[in-house]
Amino acid sequence: MATAERTELADLLATLTPEQWEAPSLCEGWRVRDVVAHVTSFDGVSLVDMLRRVIRGRIVHANQVFVDELAPLSAQQLLDRLRAHLRPERLAASFGGRLALLDVTIHHQDIRRPLGMPRQIPADRLRQALDDCVCSPELPAWHIVRGVRLTTTDLGWTHGSGPEVAGPAEAMLMAIAGRASAVRELTGPGQPVVAARIVN
Repeated sequence: MATAERTELADLLATLTPEQWEAPSLCEGWRVRDVVAHVTSFDGVSLVDMLRRVIRGRIVHANQVFVDELAPLSAQQLLDRLRAHLRPERLAASFGGRLALLDVTIHHQDIRRPLGMPRQIPADRLRQALDDCVCSPELPAWHIVRGVRLTTTDLGWTHGSGPEVAGPAEAMLMAIAGRASAVRELTGPGQPVVAARIVN
């Protein structure tokens, strides 16, 4: 599934104009090209390499260290790099590739949403990403969803208990991943709770 998601992202990127590559993404301070650099930055990286980057980035800025390393690459070179790593490798393949699937699914939408290029994410990928998102220690979802019940209106997926938050599965994923713009697409008595927990 991660390979399929990366392939579809690469196919999208191949259609973008130079201006779209430089457009802002949903990730604060990152352009589309920066998100692409981030998506490929874990491929071929060992745990030791990761620890070195974490130290250089003083932990909280580790992802920026990865992106900065790839900053000299052109859009075509970044696309070629993604095409060369469609199947996650080494650190990116952690947890059976689930980490790579979650990462690329969210970042694919981080690119598409600001560009006004929606799509239908395959249900099996979306369900897996939602399952992994709510328990990932690297994402804010575990805090955002605490004490509410999430109900997708188009996927038959639910999680948790408490005041209900309902909406399309893609918007749910992006909201619990911390994207404030997606929260507005959700409804229910738990929606203000989720909205208040998102910092951006």
